Amino acid sequence: MLAPLFLLWPMSIAITYVVAQNLANVPYDLGLANALQVLGQQVEVNEDVVSLRMSAPARLALRIRENDGVFWKAIGPNGDLLGGDGELPTPERTPADLPNTTYYENHTLRDFEIRIAYTWMDLSARGSGPVLLVAAESVDRRTQLANDIIKGVIIPQFIVLPIAVVLVWFGLSRGVAPINALQRRLRARRPDDLSPIDERLAPSEIGPLITAMNDLLSRLEATLLAQRRFVADAAHQLKTPLAGLRTQAELAMRSEPASNTQASLEQIIAGTTRATRLVNQLLLMANAENPNTMEMPPMDLTHLAKEHLQKWVHVALNKGIDLGFEGTDQPIYIQGQSLLLGEALNNLIDNAIRYTPGPGHITVSLHQESGRVVLAVEDSGPGIAPEERERVFDRFYRVLGSGVDGSGLGLAIVREIAQRHHAKVVVTDTHLRQTIPDATGARIELHFHAMLQRTLRD
Repeated sequence: MLAPLFLLWPMSIAITYVVAQNLANVPYDLGLANALQVLGQQVEVNEDVVSLRMSAPARLALRIRENDGVFWKAIGPNGDLLGGDGELPTPERTPADLPNTTYYENHTLRDFEIRIAYTWMDLSARGSGPVLLVAAESVDRRTQLANDIIKGVIIPQFIVLPIAVVLVWFGLSRGVAPINALQRRLRARRPDDLSPIDERLAPSEIGPLITAMNDLLSRLEATLLAQRRFVADAAHQLKTPLAGLRTQAELAMRSEPASNTQASLEQIIAGTTRATRLVNQLLLMANAENPNTMEMPPMDLTHLAKEHLQKWVHVALNKGIDLGFEGTDQPIYIQGQSLLLGEALNNLIDNAIRYTPGPGHITVSLHQESGRVVLAVEDSGPGIAPEERERVFDRFYRVLGSGVDGSGLGLAIVREIAQRHHAKVVVTDTHLRQTIPDATGARIELHFHAMLQRTLRD
């Protein structure tokens, strides 16, 4: 609203200037017309001779003063000057134009602007041709009057406009204050808060919008609940037969079957293991994507990293991989869910073990720097090409030519869990070459916000 106001203000000034010029011309043009009438009264015709006899009152009325008052001249029917200032411009109109009609023009006389009025006086009744009467005056007083009119209009605008701006700003601020408050409340909501918006806290003008949003929130909540029930039911229906199939295969292995049958049973056990892990990963990803009411209390990331690292030591040793930990023994606290973060760390370690050939090195490191906590898993495997480092977090995406079994969900789950904790995932080259010169591989870092010690004490 303020932008059009500031744009229209110069237009208003321009229109005021044009109107002021026209208003200033009206009284002064009327004065020039009266001067022509005075001149016309001084014209005499005596025996077909036209002359101009200026009386003292007439001269006083015309106020003959150079650069002030009225300049005049009279030209007879033969073009001879009857009297007045011969330097005044002569109009281009002819006696054929309307007689006894006053015309106005702007000209220059002795380097200053003048406005002239002229008319052809019809003397045919007196037996003579028309006489041209010309009266002129400087435009200075007209300009001064126009400026006074403009000042009288513009100066109040300089006072009224700032007041109008303040009133418009104040009115709009008061008007949109409830909407801004509603916006702040919506931004402050938890992702899982799908409760209806109180319509009493919003202006009545947006009541229908609030009603529509509440209807949308209600349908969204019903959709999320249905999705969670479906995921839980699907996971249960899939995990139960897989567990039974693996149990039956393990029981069959105990009966010492033939070698070809034993190989088939081992493949069945391996397949059910992979399928069970895939179901668990799908369930975990669904839980990580859908906001729920789980809180994120302070937790010790050092303890979590060491606890889950021990679970993979045996798997790493069987593959000839040196699995180690670098970090402090002091607790490092962040706000998070130990279950989700533990699964993210498990996926990173499992991914590193799968892609690192033996003998190799995998290091889990944890350190705190400048208000952030960095949890990293790096390996001496083939590494991740720079052009692949964004795509490896896509669901079911796997690097071609790796020859490693997997579902393509591990790193996707890591990213979902990181986003849930407002953390950042960074993929770089390994730092192991600082101790192992020829080492290759990848380093995946999770950057968390560190908790202040004062917050922990509180």
